[in-house]
Amino acid sequence: MPSVRHVSHAFLQRQGLTTVFGNPGSNELPFLAELPDSFRYVLGLHEGAVVGMADGYAQATGRPVLVNLHAASGSGNAMGTLTNAVASRTPLVIVAGQQVRSAIGPESHLSIVDAPALMKPLVGWAAEPACAQDVPRALAQAVFEARLQRRPTFLSVPYDDWAADAGDNSAAVLDRQVRRCSAPGPDQADALVEQVRAARRPALVLGGDIDSAGLFDDAVRLAERLECPVWAAPSLFRLPFPNRHPQFRGVLPAGIAPVAKAFEGHDLVLVLGAPVFRYHEYLPGRYLPEGTRLLQVTDDASAVARAPMGEALVADPAAVIELLVEALDAPAAPTAAYRPVPEPPGARGPLLHPEQVFAALRDELPEDTSYVVESTSTNAAWWRQMDLRRPGSYYFPAAGGLGFGLPGAVGVALARPDRPVVGVIGDGSANYGITALWTAAQHRVPVTIVLLRNGTYGALRWFGDLLGVPDAPGMDIPGMDFTRIAEGYGVSARHAGDVEELRAVLAERPDGPRLVQVDTALTTPS
Repeated sequence: MPSVRHVSHAFLQRQGLTTVFGNPGSNELPFLAELPDSFRYVLGLHEGAVVGMADGYAQATGRPVLVNLHAASGSGNAMGTLTNAVASRTPLVIVAGQQVRSAIGPESHLSIVDAPALMKPLVGWAAEPACAQDVPRALAQAVFEARLQRRPTFLSVPYDDWAADAGDNSAAVLDRQVRRCSAPGPDQADALVEQVRAARRPALVLGGDIDSAGLFDDAVRLAERLECPVWAAPSLFRLPFPNRHPQFRGVLPAGIAPVAKAFEGHDLVLVLGAPVFRYHEYLPGRYLPEGTRLLQVTDDASAVARAPMGEALVADPAAVIELLVEALDAPAAPTAAYRPVPEPPGARGPLLHPEQVFAALRDELPEDTSYVVESTSTNAAWWRQMDLRRPGSYYFPAAGGLGFGLPGAVGVALARPDRPVVGVIGDGSANYGITALWTAAQHRVPVTIVLLRNGTYGALRWFGDLLGVPDAPGMDIPGMDFTRIAEGYGVSARHAGDVEELRAVLAERPDGPRLVQVDTALTTPS
């Protein structure tokens, strides 16, 4: 009779979860025993970096990925980065090792007390199987829940379960297939088309789910049919629309009052693939202007249920976009030319303006470059200079938690070796996931990390001014040389002292990881 481990490995292989991101401990070793040669284990040196890499990898592939964490301590270390995966609806399948069953009740060393509760309410589903024979079925549920909900799941497995007999029925899980299809019914489709056609001045708001689902180009076709302004939803983690397209109005501000102001004069706001809305700054006001209706379409039922206003349709945005494109007339004239980018400001003494850095990225790197960005204080400068016209061009920490960017860039590069990948990382952010450099070096991942060093938590300083707290301690982080840190992890590194040197370095095409440090002036996110 096959063991629980044998059946579980076979199931994971059939489901395509053969890349495992992890940092193992003693409880996890029995699961990793006899791992088939077709599996690839990507070791991270800290669990936060492990989840960040897995998050980037799963987003770039669009498929669930397995994460292996150590008991309660390793799972706890991962929770900060996990918040970003939850907000970006990334299908991570987290399997943590538990003590042997007889040791859980007495709370022996390395046991997880009330394991399913540990990761809640972050994950979409969490469990610890009631017996060893239920492990393969529970593992399958973790995979299918992650795929269906597009949210991380968590499974705690006592380590003596892996060697147990799986039972006569265990093989039934191997051939399981679970699929989802959610298109509007005829009445819903007719009502939706009528609402959109009747709008005198519609507006379109697109969320990161549009890019995650591969609908970037479809969204452009719909917008050009509607001939309406397009915004990206606030707290953006993926770019769903070309940012230089003449219809694009930018990313909505993450406050109630400014969002309502943006919608003034529009009778219908159609929101596709986004919550309504993920606000950040507390700027109260009316949710919508007088006379404005909002219609939300998403396959995330939870986002629909918690929305404070508007009508909603729980459906696959792909089906709705296709429906509307077919129902609406083709655009009367070709789309106008994409908007030009402005000249970046000059350097401030020895410091480069972030816009100079981003202009160099735009000019020197291929058009299909994927950027993983975690430099929050330079957000406004980023959008002024970049020209992103391809799907999968932009990744950002969805929940705002630092630590995704550098590992996320490594994960995206592992998933997409066919595209250049650049991490644009602030010095405040870099320290949260710096150990991912070691993984990049060990796997020879062709990723470029552009490290913007301004010696302070720039976004926090901006918030201090916003909240009337300009003198809080702990704002500055001087004295770090990331070129030496990178070299210590085995990654080649350069310090670019001016724009010309930066452009020359970026024009090179290395076959492994590299870090480019640039000293920049302090800017604000808006």
